[in-house]
Amino acid sequence: MYKIILASGSPRRKEILEQAGVDFVIKASNAEEITDKTNPPEMVEDLARLKAEEIKKKEEGEFLIISADTLVFLDGSPLGKPKGREDAYHMLSSLSGRKHEVYTGVAIIIREKRKAEKELVFHQMSRVEVETLSKEQIEAYISSGEPFDKAGAYAIQGKFAVHISGIEGEYNNIVGLPIARIYHELLKEGIDILKK
Repeated sequence: MYKIILASGSPRRKEILEQAGVDFVIKASNAEEITDKTNPPEMVEDLARLKAEEIKKKEEGEFLIISADTLVFLDGSPLGKPKGREDAYHMLSSLSGRKHEVYTGVAIIIREKRKAEKELVFHQMSRVEVETLSKEQIEAYISSGEPFDKAGAYAIQGKFAVHISGIEGEYNNIVGLPIARIYHELLKEGIDILKK
């Protein structure tokens, strides 16, 4: 049996895999996250692939690498991690009272003995609706410190949860790892990541 590697240092992705009961190790990718793709699905898939390929170069034997990249899009434009307080305020103000999309790209590389190496690349999209926020609510949330390492300047599983008025699609996709989709894509390949 190969080892399962999560190519991410994200505590949220780690937690999702642990909650699902997957036995895995973490090897965070340091790949430079640059893509020339412009449409959301291709962008996140390309970035996830870069991370998985970087870890693959260092690995030997049998393995299954899972990598992911999550981006928040508003009106087709990506919202990355805010550069500072002003940037976070601008992002949260633009999300206020509106729906936006969260795309996660996933790349899985499978290497088994006596089989050709296989790469699965796909994306998942979820929609999130944010309630109308007051200036005070935005300021209070920024003061919590939570927005600064989050795409779109918010964490749906954190303090911002009270401002979410609706979700369409897989919740874990918004957090950063669409575990249900990953599980079913691997089942199609005859792989059950929940079996020890």
